[in-house]
Amino acid sequence: MTDWESIRYFLAVARLGTMSGAARHLEVDHATISRRLAALEAKIHARLIERLPRACSLTPLGQRVYELAQAMEEAADAIERLLDASRSPPSGKVTVSAPPALMANFLLKHLAGFRHENPGIQLSVRGEARQVSLSRREADVVLRMTRPDEPTSVVRKLGRVSFSLYASKDYAHLHDPSAWEFIAYDAGFAGVRQRAWLMGVAKGRPISCEIKDINNHLIAARAGAGVAGLPDFLAERDMTLQRLSHNGEAFFQDIWMAVHRDLRYSPQIRVVMDFLLRTFADHPAVT
Repeated sequence: MTDWESIRYFLAVARLGTMSGAARHLEVDHATISRRLAALEAKIHARLIERLPRACSLTPLGQRVYELAQAMEEAADAIERLLDASRSPPSGKVTVSAPPALMANFLLKHLAGFRHENPGIQLSVRGEARQVSLSRREADVVLRMTRPDEPTSVVRKLGRVSFSLYASKDYAHLHDPSAWEFIAYDAGFAGVRQRAWLMGVAKGRPISCEIKDINNHLIAARAGAGVAGLPDFLAERDMTLQRLSHNGEAFFQDIWMAVHRDLRYSPQIRVVMDFLLRTFADHPAVT
């Protein structure tokens, strides 16, 4: 009988398209991936993966196995979630995925207090802009500024982040709004509400630069590159920056928390969810 671990390695290659990508995802080396696949194919006496110079593709049999293996993965993850939910008292590792700026500039400041209250739980906090899958156990709890829509998740609104305009106190046009130049988001953010808000505030005034990551918007604003639309929790206490008034509407971004429905009553997950609820409720810049 084929073991699940070999199928798991096959799934990673099939899903990501390269052995190197699968190795990074599973946190193993390339040779381990190659060895596992070779052993799996030798055991079934059939080729599942075509190894190309820059990528891997599925054989017709590999495509069929991939479809069935995804169902195996869902069943294995459901078993693991059921076992996690039955464990008590609260202990073990809980993985929280959050936007990088929210993680680095807000959540990490509260980890010491959480650890003091919950010594049996190890938090693994990941700063990730991408949408992660709760069903595939890529995280146990996710925080996002757009409502998560995975059908197996339970979603709750935590609060909202307020945004304002900021510029360096040394910015050359600080007191001349007609000459403001804006630090904007790149085209990859087309359709994102905060990009639309900032472009609406700019109203045709120049864009000095386009930057993808919000932390780098902060750095550029500090350097005098222009006016940035920043979360207040990120910028309000920065003594090098000046909050600017403008004629446009105030802007807020909701913060959402999601957990897989099978884990919402797990003791350790409940502890983390309650911690996040209290933390956001107690912080005036995000409620």
